[in-house]
Amino acid sequence: MPGPAVSAAPVWQRLAVPAGLLTAAAGAFAYVGAVDPNDPGHYPVCPLYRLTGLYCPGCGGLRSAHAFVHGDLLTALHDNALGVAGYLGFAVLWTVWVVRTVRGRPPRTQPGPVPLWGLGVLVLLFTVVRNLPSGGWLHP
Repeated sequence: MPGPAVSAAPVWQRLAVPAGLLTAAAGAFAYVGAVDPNDPGHYPVCPLYRLTGLYCPGCGGLRSAHAFVHGDLLTALHDNALGVAGYLGFAVLWTVWVVRTVRGRPPRTQPGPVPLWGLGVLVLLFTVVRNLPSGGWLHP
């Protein structure tokens, strides 16, 4: 049984897309790190929160990213724990992508239904629990 196809393109060319994505993410984090979301007027208020008073899964994400950039992990987790898990998940997936790209192997881009449904259930549970009276520890 033959192994996965190995790309013949030069490494620098294969790394262009992962490098571009990392540059965009780093730029976004740098902006949020420089422009404090705790100061009113810099970013819009979550429309779901404004209309209903309910926290969406992204509420507190900018404050979480700001704290994360400044090395305050506890505040980042308090503002949006799911966001911090997302930052770390992005770092792991990006690293796997780069390693596979350097080795000339294609990235795995089809996770399948079980992980996707699991992620959806996790986001839904996070959203429900943070809006319960007992879930106040998850409020941003």
